[in-house]
Amino acid sequence: QVQLVESGGGLVQPGGSLRLSCAASGSIFSINVMAWYRQAPGKERELGARIVSGGITNYDDSVKGRFTISRDNAKNTVYLQMNSLKPEDTAVYYCNADILTQYRGYRGYYWGQGTQVTVSS
Repeated sequence: QVQLVESGGGLVQPGGSLRLSCAASGSIFSINVMAWYRQAPGKERELGARIVSGGITNYDDSVKGRFTISRDNAKNTVYLQMNSLKPEDTAVYYCNADILTQYRGYRGYYWGQGTQVTVSS
């Protein structure tokens, strides 16, 4: 009943930029935290950035100063602007959201399907 759909991944050269988007749809009453995680080959999934409904943001040290997370509450969408990309940023990027649904007040964490980001020359 709730779906997260990511877009914007691709291949980019070192130093380049990409913008990821994640739109939530379905029986949504409200969304608290929205976040971007990433998982590199052979590694565990890790938090890159998160933003709460009021706009407060947190970043992992590995992306701080290069990535910017933002959201459009009216569109239930979260964005990740990635600048000065490095080869070590190569990973599958996943959107995650803490959603209160309209279905009997059920609240849960939902994941997108992931989008591949490859940084290579």
